[in-house]
Amino acid sequence: MQNQKSAIGLDGNIAALLGYIIGIIALIEIFIEKDNRFVRFHAIQAVLFHVGMWVLFFFVWIVVVILGVILSQVSTALASIVWILSTLIFLVWFVALIGGIILGAVKSYGGAMFKFPVIGSMAEKWT
Repeated sequence: MQNQKSAIGLDGNIAALLGYIIGIIALIEIFIEKDNRFVRFHAIQAVLFHVGMWVLFFFVWIVVVILGVILSQVSTALASIVWILSTLIFLVWFVALIGGIILGAVKSYGGAMFKFPVIGSMAEKWT
């Protein structure tokens, strides 16, 4: 299946790879890909991954801002610790984002139906 042409005219593994690297391509593939199950699965998984990571980012950001504001009223030292920890959390988030994109891209280019935890099962069900 991965060697079949996708609806956008590329080989299936190339189309799936591009979906991880450029999220908007995965979104387009979801709507136009009807025949190639491999490309559709990876497109759905890529979109779920990107959306999930950005939702996590904004949730943590809101919590950090609220904690920072509250703790700055109590103690400047506690607020500083929260900001330092939040920087480390966002660094871990960024590494996980880039790592997930690279992992998904490499696995899909290799033709594997690799599933991320949780979202992989969802993507398989929606394919």
